[in-house]
Amino acid sequence: MRLTPRVRVELTCLAMVVLGLAAFGVLRWCVDSLGCQSSIVRVTHTCNFGTHHRFLAEVILALVVGLVLVALCVSLAIWSLQPIGALTEMVRRFGPQSLAERAPVGPHRDETTQLTVAVNEMMDRLASGYEGQRSFAANASHELRTPLAVQRTLIEVSMAGARSPSQVALLTEQLLATNERNERLIEGLIVLSESDRGLVSRTPQRLDLIAAQVVDAHRDLAATSAVTLTSELTACVIAGEQVLLERLVTNLVRNAIVYNVEEGDVRVTVTDTGHLVVENTGTPIPAESVDGLFEPFRRGTADRTHHGGGAGLGLTIVRSICAAHDGAVSARTGPHGGLRVEVSIPTIRACE
Repeated sequence: MRLTPRVRVELTCLAMVVLGLAAFGVLRWCVDSLGCQSSIVRVTHTCNFGTHHRFLAEVILALVVGLVLVALCVSLAIWSLQPIGALTEMVRRFGPQSLAERAPVGPHRDETTQLTVAVNEMMDRLASGYEGQRSFAANASHELRTPLAVQRTLIEVSMAGARSPSQVALLTEQLLATNERNERLIEGLIVLSESDRGLVSRTPQRLDLIAAQVVDAHRDLAATSAVTLTSELTACVIAGEQVLLERLVTNLVRNAIVYNVEEGDVRVTVTDTGHLVVENTGTPIPAESVDGLFEPFRRGTADRTHHGGGAGLGLTIVRSICAAHDGAVSARTGPHGGLRVEVSIPTIRACE
């Protein structure tokens, strides 16, 4: 029969009580029984012991019994904690080279099993995070390797021989575009790292005013892309960091313009309940592909009104910033194509 830690502790306490009572009984029997008392009296008379020495003999006997009880209690405690020690050894072995190791789970839903399941779930999360970071680093390296290879090729071409002014200008323009793409990628990685770290401080922010500023800043891009940009903004106050919130709205609005079609529409909405909705028209996106857009370095359809060469981190950064503000983000395909992204962030008070 398998005993749970609770039963083991209860048995330990019961054993301590029983042994204590037994020791007390043995001690009193040695002192009070006629045989033991006669023996003690004879010993004390023979050795000329007095009452003081008789008391000392009783104390020595009590100490011996107490030491035996302590030894038994320590042994029982070690036995009770043995399952925890085995789990500790397994956790100590956990590392990058043993990400798949898990503690065996028993068939009984006792305290040890619940602890083991919790530790295994924690290790699953750690392993998932470790693998995610490793995959992210590999993808980032790949994203940086491509433009760097392009830059190297352009430089080698420019050094191969004399070039006309028009050819030099073309190579310079291509180098500049590649360098700008690298800058956007590195900036995106920095913002993603900062948002994943969480918020250092929270101050009241007007989400509607932040959205209004971002919309105004993107009207030229919308006009260049032949996209109609409209907004409906209701006063709303949330707690957060202004820079990260600006980046969140900017990524959504810019993506809605860039991933659109000519004569398309982009609509930005802010409600007083902390909801930010950015929806656009465009090429229909399969429903099963929507969730993947929030993964790093994922891009949507190649039909774009503006070929800016994004890094594929826009919606990933949005999701991270939402999590840092205790919010959530969801997306679904629009009724007429495109994408509808909704961000929900808790408000702190009503705003006049």
